[in-house]
Amino acid sequence: MMEGNGPAIANGLEPDRQAVEAMGRELVSRIADYVGSLPKAPVSRFGGAEDAVARMLLPPPDAPGTFHRLLDDFQEAASYGLDTSSPGYLAYFPAGGLVSSALADALAQVHNRFTTVADLAPALVAMEHGVLRWLAGLFGLPESAGGLVTTGGSAATLTAVVAARHDRLGEDLTGARLYVTEHTHYCVAKSARVAGLPASAVRTVPTRGLRMDPAAAARMIEEDRALGLRPFLLVATGGTTSTGTVDPLPELGELAAREGLWFHVDAAYGGGLALTDRGRARLAGIGRADSVVVDPHKSLFLPYGTGVVLARDPGTLAAAHADSGDYLQDLRTVGGLPDFNHYGVELTREFRGLRLWLPLHLHGVAAFRAALDEKLDLAALAHRELAADPLFEVPWEPDLTVVVFRLRGDDALSRALLERVNAAERVFLSSTVVEGRFFVRINPTSHRTHAAETRAALDLIRARARAVTG
Repeated sequence: MMEGNGPAIANGLEPDRQAVEAMGRELVSRIADYVGSLPKAPVSRFGGAEDAVARMLLPPPDAPGTFHRLLDDFQEAASYGLDTSSPGYLAYFPAGGLVSSALADALAQVHNRFTTVADLAPALVAMEHGVLRWLAGLFGLPESAGGLVTTGGSAATLTAVVAARHDRLGEDLTGARLYVTEHTHYCVAKSARVAGLPASAVRTVPTRGLRMDPAAAARMIEEDRALGLRPFLLVATGGTTSTGTVDPLPELGELAAREGLWFHVDAAYGGGLALTDRGRARLAGIGRADSVVVDPHKSLFLPYGTGVVLARDPGTLAAAHADSGDYLQDLRTVGGLPDFNHYGVELTREFRGLRLWLPLHLHGVAAFRAALDEKLDLAALAHRELAADPLFEVPWEPDLTVVVFRLRGDDALSRALLERVNAAERVFLSSTVVEGRFFVRINPTSHRTHAAETRAALDLIRARARAVTG
């Protein structure tokens, strides 16, 4: 059935084959058009969204609409704000969202299989578990390691913190202490709070060169124990949010083992770069972790909503999260496969495995490795060119792909530079504060960002810097 400018839905909620095929053709055509437009499209469009916002807030009508017009509405709504799929998006942690992963998600959602329990979809659970085992091996975790695909790094971190709390503290949380730095992602402190720990449980360890100081951490652990407190968790970062810096993982892993603390590595951003020789060298020591968080929607280019928590002993995840009910008595255990409902807080969860499995098998791991090597090269290019310009202060070489810089002088100059660069709508940068000073961040990590886009961004930065400094 066709109506107006596209297929309408006949027979209530179930479209016929003709309508399904028509919707699919139009959707794929729009996806192709959108991806093709990205190199020349503005990366941002702030302001002017009031009418669109008002229309999007309207309740759904009783009468059916048409697919074509509703997609028009979506594309208008998506035209405002920041386009994080653009090759000019160089802020925070770009990803871009692989088309192959998005199409995999569409197929998985239509099949809508329940993969929380292995008995109900064993081969699909194996598909997801296989990718998790591959990731664990990438980090040097043992073959017995396992984990869970989550909605992102925050949910993955909460899962790890709850497992660490249960494994090292049991039911008594009195005097609990965990150790981070000022550069640790705030989701760790948030997870601790959600897990029932007071703010005083989170101890901030001093840094040297932006990295956690192992000697200072050891002193704090010793001092806390002398006060009758209970250190239980040491959190290191494999690529901090502000600067992409990697903590000294070998030394911190040794400290955690010596002191009997759970060793967690937040590699949400940097983990994917372990596919490369340089990334693996910079993440050396991660294999000692009791748990690792990695976000494939960052450095593996997948769509947002794809995080992973890995545990050296997945039994610790189950011990902290597993439970049951009489209504589950019909389910059977499938040997060698996990029941993911035992590993985290979700009892009902979408099948997330295909969004990882299909791109990795379709494009091949070598394609991901080559793209990530390119991103390390682009960061080195940005650092080299900005450091060579006397207008800029570039105090740290990038460990991974984040480069931070500032105009020499007060913070106001660098703030003005960021505003002018972003106002051009050709690239989008972000900022941070490090050691009390304002810095601009550039992070060329999207699979759509290449040397030409990076050089164009650097040209714009230099031109706006000269305008700001007069």
